[in-house]
Amino acid sequence: MAWDEWEQLKAQAAQGQSARMQLNQLDGGGGYTPDPSSYGDLKANQSDLSNIGQKAFTLYNDLWNNGRRAVPTSETAAATLSKDGFALGGALKHVATRWDEQLSSLRDACAHISNHMTVTKKLHAEDDHYIRRQMSSIDLLDAGFDERVGDPGKKNPVYGDSGEKKDKN
Repeated sequence: MAWDEWEQLKAQAAQGQSARMQLNQLDGGGGYTPDPSSYGDLKANQSDLSNIGQKAFTLYNDLWNNGRRAVPTSETAAATLSKDGFALGGALKHVATRWDEQLSSLRDACAHISNHMTVTKKLHAEDDHYIRRQMSSIDLLDAGFDERVGDPGKKNPVYGDSGEKKDKN
């Protein structure tokens, strides 16, 4: 980015002409919240997840089998060059070491993806069951308040009339 371009962007930002963030939201015209089941659920099939996990596992193995092929020969060449007094030997050793470190990081990432895909479906299923149990217990509680004996607004006849006196024998 050129200096002039930077200055122009700063000036636009100061004048309020820059891009602004806008959040998507419902309009404020009512309190209606749609039922989540009306627009669907996030779906992840076990076959999809295991396919991703299998590809990551295959890549993990391929990186180990094929990605390190040049490392031993590069390290040998680096040692030979260094022994013969060439500065290139140290540089080649550095490159081989960095390659091995980066390869290790990449393999760790593949292993993480593979392991994560193995357990993701199970974890989300447990979350779904937990949420469903919580919601159903709230529904049961609500239903208990809605079960009335008698008409709304009138005294419940189960408790009797307050004007009646009980006989004491």
